[in-house]
Amino acid sequence: MTNHSHNEHHTCCFIIPPDILTRLAESSDRATRSGAIDSLELSARMRGRREALMGIAVSMAVAAGTKRRTVYDAQNARSLPGKLIRGEGDARSKDTAVNEAYDGAGKTYDFFSKIYARNSIDNRGMRLDSTVHFGRGYQNAFWDGQQMVYGDGDGEIFNRFTRSLDVIGHELTHGVTEYEAGLVYEDQPGALNEHFSDVFGSLVKQYARKQTAAKADWLIGVGLFTKHVNGTAIRSMKAPGTAYDDPQIGKDPQPDHMKKFVKTTSDHGGVHINSGIPNKAFYEAAIRLGGNAWEKAGKIWYETLCNRLNARSNFQDCANATHDVARQLYGLDSVEQRAIREAWEAVGLKISTTRGR
Repeated sequence: MTNHSHNEHHTCCFIIPPDILTRLAESSDRATRSGAIDSLELSARMRGRREALMGIAVSMAVAAGTKRRTVYDAQNARSLPGKLIRGEGDARSKDTAVNEAYDGAGKTYDFFSKIYARNSIDNRGMRLDSTVHFGRGYQNAFWDGQQMVYGDGDGEIFNRFTRSLDVIGHELTHGVTEYEAGLVYEDQPGALNEHFSDVFGSLVKQYARKQTAAKADWLIGVGLFTKHVNGTAIRSMKAPGTAYDDPQIGKDPQPDHMKKFVKTTSDHGGVHINSGIPNKAFYEAAIRLGGNAWEKAGKIWYETLCNRLNARSNFQDCANATHDVARQLYGLDSVEQRAIREAWEAVGLKISTTRGR
């Protein structure tokens, strides 16, 4: 496992990219505008709180295989964690969001445990705490380094954020990344941070649904948009740039090839935008390898995240590392290694094989 202090350089990781909320903050509809401005301000405040929390030891080690889920209700206030509603093994709540947060955390835990023998998010049995009903109509969900936090959405643009299993898997994977490669949340390392969350968020959903790579939808955040929005999801790994196109939130800006890489200073250097490029590469790899994406492609990516990347790794580093891990796991010039090479070439990244070809 990569050994580094996991508190060096982390930020709250939000599922809804700032460009969408910024666009909504300019809406002619007063309610939409004020809701988006409120969500942006609240997100900025949570980011500050996250920085203040840094360095606090969170995790108490427990025996492997012991799930400990706790769901709190913020009751539309903004203080965390809120009122305890459901603990591990408790009966279902009458509150759908509570049950979705509980079940989603469990499915994510089970996925990492059963597929990659990981003992919770930090690999030391970390408790999975979640807070629902955060803020009033809050249009986001995030991992704050200690727990999951879910808004209810405004009901006009966004539904409640616990609806989408891949969003829960995505956000919890930010925790895994934090304890492993620790990818800095800016520019290409930040886009890789988002990418790994999309990869494992999608795989959590595919595993829960027993879907092969060919049958999966490869969408992140299905069900988050209401019927008033022309969009299927917030991102597509299969076809970056096609997830939504709507007058209220704009068009999905994700590129699917290095030729279209977006240089920007917003969103920490485009972390939610340029992640489309490695996302497409993973999709290409999974389709080429066939079967269940978590078995080969997922294993290669997991090994890469845990043992090959560091805080400043870029797309080329990730391409080279996954290619080398494929060699290590499946052999030189194996079908698997070729699939990885072709997948990265499909998005404009040539593997540089200076070592360990």
